[in-house]
Amino acid sequence: MTYKSDEDIADLAIAMIGCILPKDAWTHAAHFASALWLLRSSDHDAYRDMPGFIRRYNESVGVVNSDTEGYHETITIASLKAAEHFLKSSESDLALYEICNGLLASYYGRPDWILDYWSKDVLFSVKARKIWVAPDLQNLTF
Repeated sequence: MTYKSDEDIADLAIAMIGCILPKDAWTHAAHFASALWLLRSSDHDAYRDMPGFIRRYNESVGVVNSDTEGYHETITIASLKAAEHFLKSSESDLALYEICNGLLASYYGRPDWILDYWSKDVLFSVKARKIWVAPDLQNLTF
């Protein structure tokens, strides 16, 4: 997925927050686009707001937030940290959609990047789904 404008990203994030985004549109790319939009927003605190937005969105599309599915705290926070790192290390004159497309084309754009830091047993534990659990394979470098 590549985005063509900052408006594309804003529309996606606002649709997710408003629980009107189609379920099949909530992809890995959409998670990062929404994270970047929230990180750049002066109206939101991404780390505070994104968890609630995702939980509410999940419920609106019939996804149960439980011990085994739905919202995942460790993945959400790790992804926000990766997005924030990428945003801060990008050239300041780039549009948000350009930063997002760069992020998606990078190492972090791979859906499995997180498994370089967390073992599956730790990452997919109930504890990691409910609260932040530090990586057990290697530290995040940001």
